[in-house]
Amino acid sequence: MSINFSLFGGADSLTEGKRSPRRTFLPNGDANTSVYPAPPQDPSDFLWLMTEEPHRTRRMAIMKAHPEVTKLMGYEPLTKYVVLLVVALQLGVAIALRNTPTLSPLFLFCAYAIGGTANHNLFLAIHEITHNLAFPAIAPNKLLAIFANLPIGIPYSAAFKGYHIEHHKYLGQDGIDTDLPTRFELLCLNNVLGKVFFATFQILFYALRPGFVRSQRLTRWHLLNLAVQLIFNYALVSTFGARPLIYLIASSFFAGSLHPCAGHFIAEHYLWDGMPQETFSYYGWLNVLAYNVGYHNEHHDFPSVPWTRLPALRALAPEFYDTIPTHPSWPMVTINFIRDKEVGIFARAKRLSKQALEAEARKAAKHDGEESDKSE
Repeated sequence: MSINFSLFGGADSLTEGKRSPRRTFLPNGDANTSVYPAPPQDPSDFLWLMTEEPHRTRRMAIMKAHPEVTKLMGYEPLTKYVVLLVVALQLGVAIALRNTPTLSPLFLFCAYAIGGTANHNLFLAIHEITHNLAFPAIAPNKLLAIFANLPIGIPYSAAFKGYHIEHHKYLGQDGIDTDLPTRFELLCLNNVLGKVFFATFQILFYALRPGFVRSQRLTRWHLLNLAVQLIFNYALVSTFGARPLIYLIASSFFAGSLHPCAGHFIAEHYLWDGMPQETFSYYGWLNVLAYNVGYHNEHHDFPSVPWTRLPALRALAPEFYDTIPTHPSWPMVTINFIRDKEVGIFARAKRLSKQALEAEARKAAKHDGEESDKSE
């Protein structure tokens, strides 16, 4: 297979130079995408920005240029049927494996290939439902999310809603956006082995990190989510034994581990190729299994546009989206994240929260006052 050296920044061999090949591309195939726009990021810290998150600005510009974009907003009736189908599939496979040893090749293959893909689809169904895009009213959406949560085995849909809405509203704000790695993660995982560990167990990081960064106030929906899940798990084990539940939980682990679809966790907001670009889209075929979550710039620009209409949003405003670098492959994102020294836990953009900025301003004012008193 011939090698396209135009992607290697002028190098004449695969080993020449210190920089890795470019990983992102413009969706229109612009030949200039082989040029690095900036030096590598300092791996000892995150990229701290003072700018506003980009999605509000682009949303306002698109709405001004294409006011008809509002016609794409609203709920998608198809979502509930897809959820029902995938939940039924997972329960059917789980029950069918009730007499299969848990460490057998068949059990592990089904948990990874079928269960991992199905539960990843349910993760993203809950993501879609979190934006109230399955029904026009709030309560039916929350109930559907609890239902979609059943094959995942661990109750999380109610907690996810609060954290994810903050992720949209406060993108990149340290101490609020729990999608961001912590400094502890940066110190412990900033090497190849650390990145392998992170990519393998990233579902656990997303599950546990919010509790350390920003706790939520419990609501009746949290309690209902917990109660329904525990009742379901008990009924499943009581009727069919422990193996179906083990299958479901193993499926959830594989769904957020080294799975082809799980590349989107890293692809969405990690920084690549020396660019301070906070959100990346992916337009490949894996979107079929993932509620088009690859259209991630489009989703953050317009969270009220459901998954079925995100391609139409991109087609409506190509002058905005075809100029943004994208990822050509989710699986390669995971591979490159692990092996590329220019990408790692550090490759995230952070901002100080409003409270932190106000504290910094008070500290600066106090310091200026003290200096003024000394000069007098």
